[in-house]
Amino acid sequence: MLSSLLISLSLLVSPTPPPVYRAYAVQYGVLAGFPKRYLMLGADTTERVDVALMVWVLRGGGRTILVDAGFYRDQFMTQWKPRDYVRPSEAVARLGIKPGDVTDVIISHSHWDHADGADLFPNAKVWVQKTEYEFYRDPKNQANTGVYPADMAMFAGIAKAGRLMLVAGDSQTVAPGVVVYIGGRHTKESQYVSAPIQGGTVVIASDNAYLYDNLNRKRPIAATWDTLSNLSAQARMFRLASERRFVIPGHDPLVMTRFPVVVPGVVEIK
Repeated sequence: MLSSLLISLSLLVSPTPPPVYRAYAVQYGVLAGFPKRYLMLGADTTERVDVALMVWVLRGGGRTILVDAGFYRDQFMTQWKPRDYVRPSEAVARLGIKPGDVTDVIISHSHWDHADGADLFPNAKVWVQKTEYEFYRDPKNQANTGVYPADMAMFAGIAKAGRLMLVAGDSQTVAPGVVVYIGGRHTKESQYVSAPIQGGTVVIASDNAYLYDNLNRKRPIAATWDTLSNLSAQARMFRLASERRFVIPGHDPLVMTRFPVVVPGVVEIK
């Protein structure tokens, strides 16, 4: 009788709801005049885009979460010569975030411009897909892929410190309400992120969709192992997001004009 009563009472107790996060896009630089054909299959070969270099911030439930970490090492600065550049750790300081405040960094994929800055945030757990990490640990899988030995060595150091968190596949919760999904084969096992925000659910696509044109015109990214997988991932993002406008592409400068400006270089996704 008592056990039945306890079971009945337990059914009345709802699980703790996840926090509602505040979501921000933070721009830390520009790659000026980038050929659009490298971003979208079928693009006009003469068209160019000023690529926005961004990281994303989720704040809520006592956590400060970054989606991607940008880059700062000299080899990438020399090669790419970004315009209007500040270190990602300095860019998020516009929101009053110190490097040590960041609790989690979700790395969408291992390319230099998304992964290289992970060690700027010394207290954060760093979340990477397990298959992605294990594949690129092998030096023979790094050549001419946009994944560099310096960054894989950085991940090894983070692992040694006990802060590297390997994600085992699709639809995995990495923080309350924050879920990662297998992406559109931009790399071996890229991922994207959803989170509850005021007004619905945001999906941060990162490089699984570079531009709004990829999403709106149903065009795969140019750099994908599998175009059908990429299109399938983009379609799924729209199903996961509460509104189409809450699917956020990885490099479109229009992101910084479509949402309210918080401070220069930062918009709030709402």
